[in-house]
Amino acid sequence: MRRHGKLEYGCHAAPQRTCVGCRVRTAKSELLRLVRVEDQVVPDLRGQLPGRGASLHPTVSCLELAERRRAFLRAFRVPGPLDASRVRAHLEGEPRNVM
Repeated sequence: MRRHGKLEYGCHAAPQRTCVGCRVRTAKSELLRLVRVEDQVVPDLRGQLPGRGASLHPTVSCLELAERRRAFLRAFRVPGPLDASRVRAHLEGEPRNVM
């Protein structure tokens, strides 16, 4: 039986989040947390950066869907454009200074 707001994994309940790209609900541990720092979207690998977060499957296809749907603007509640190049670099495996 499903509990409200949680997915059952074995005998443990796990919190769930919705991917802003594909809009599929899945376990929080399977998603990448993103936060807004000034006018950039950055991956929060440790899950400790302050501010409003958005969740994304760690795939380039979900990132492209989120950019096409302008999902980051709605998720972070900002009117202007946001730069997601740091997220793309992280997903493509490029070495870069990521928070």
